Order: sequence, then C-alpha cells, then structure tokens
Amino acid sequence: MTKITAADVMKLRKTTGVGMMDCKNALVEAEGNFDKAIEVLRKKGQKVAAKRADRESTEGAAIAKVNDSKTVGVSIVLSCETDFVGKNEDFVNLAHQLAELALSQSSKEEFLAADFNGMSVAEKLIEQTGVIGEKLEIGAFEKVEAPYVGSYIHAGNKIATLVGLSANLDGADVVAKDVAMQAAAMNPIALNEDGVDASVIEKEIEIAKDQLRTQGKPEAMLDNIAKGKLRRFFKDNTLVNQAFIKDSKISVADYVKSLDANLSVIAFGRVALG
Repeated sequence: MTKITAADVMKLRKTTGVGMMDCKNALVEAEGNFDKAIEVLRKKGQKVAAKRADRESTEGAAIAKVNDSKTVGVSIVLSCETDFVGKNEDFVNLAHQLAELALSQSSKEEFLAADFNGMSVAEKLIEQTGVIGEKLEIGAFEKVEAPYVGSYIHAGNKIATLVGLSANLDGADVVAKDVAMQAAAMNPIALNEDGVDASVIEKEIEIAKDQLRTQGKPEAMLDNIAKGKLRRFFKDNTLVNQAFIKDSKISVADYVKSLDANLSVIAFGRVALG
C-alpha cells in the first residue's frame, strides 16, 4: 500500500482547496499519484453535479471587486443550495478568489473557461460540488469600466453593486459608494430613461391607460396623462433619477453633481442572490 504523507495531503489541499480528508481519500484511491488524485476529485464532483443538476441554487455569496486603479470592477454571485453553505468561511473565501480572477475576464463565458489553479473555473465548481455536496454555479456576472469605479457589498453577501463615475476626483470614493448603496437598496432597472427597454415602456404606458380608463378619463386625455405617469416610473426605477436615499429632496444625479457640476454616473451593475 502506497504511503500517503501529510505533506502530500497538504500539497493537494493547497492546489485544489478541498478538505483534508477528501484530499487524503483521493490520494489513497489514486495510490499516491497527484494528478490522478485531482482527477478523482473531479469525477466525484461530476457525479454529484449530475445528481443535483435540477436543484435550485438560490443561496450563496454576492461579491464585488475593483482593480487597484479603480477603473474596472466586477461583481459575481457564487451560488449554492443552502444558507448554511453560503455563510461558510471557506465558501466565501472561494467566492472572493473567483471574483478576483473575474476582474481580468470580459464575460461570464470567458470567466468560466479561465484557469483557476490548474483547472478551469467551471471544473473548479464541479470539483467543489463533489466536496460540498451541493450544486454550485456562477449565478451572475457583471462588469463595469469607467474613469472611477466604486463598489458595495451588502451585509451577509446578499447583494453586490458597482458604480462607474465619469471622472476620478477627490471624494469620488464616497460618492461612488453612496450611489452603489443606492443601487443595492432601490434595485433600479436601468441607469436612465435611455436604458429602459422599449417593451417595458410600452407595457407601462398601456397599464397607465387601462387604469385611467377604469377611472373614467376621456380617451383624448389618456396619452398626455400616461406620459406623466411614465415620467414617474422613470423617477422611481432608473438610478440617476431616483430620490437619493440619504436626502430624498434631491435625485441621485443631483447628489453626484454636488461633488462636481460635470460629474455623472455612466454605468452600474447589480447582482443578488436568488
């Protein structure tokens, strides 16, 4: 019988992030062969993943990361099945490591194919599925690039947001974080009116007209009144037009301009569990 040393187990754990006992069992099954042990862990994950493919993974960790120059930010959700796993320290650490890697990737597809300690991110998720016993997946991926990018992670890693500003100025860090907190709390559907899908606008206009008809408003008045209701919809649901949560007397756009008249929010991203 091949002798498995503590050093062998630690090496495999460092490479894969898998627990000590799982690493030891994999090395025993692989008769001490390091590469075969990694394959054992992957195959175990594939079997568990296949069995749990139809499970819902609505828990997990939403993480945001920004590069050192504050010009690129990414937010991801590492999803799992239970809140118990989602709060586990090792799981959250893995989510942070994956988010750090995601900073250099341009899309979710590229991210899943990226190398993570000798295996792709997709393979790592399968491997960890076998270790944890729950379905793991990347539930969301958002990237923001701007002259200044700020981020915010809501308590418990439930929501992560990014905000891109048009310039990097003194005080941009505070403004970006405040607006990122706004996006987390108020869940806007778009940055501004131009970002709202035409089908959504058409639906809102029709809903408004139907409500007005039930109130007995003349048909000739419906278009103008519906447009007014649409403006209210934009105010409630687009980030820069929303009332600022720290001072409801001004809009988010006005708050940003209080730092500099030419400053504006040019992008945002929001990911959340569920």
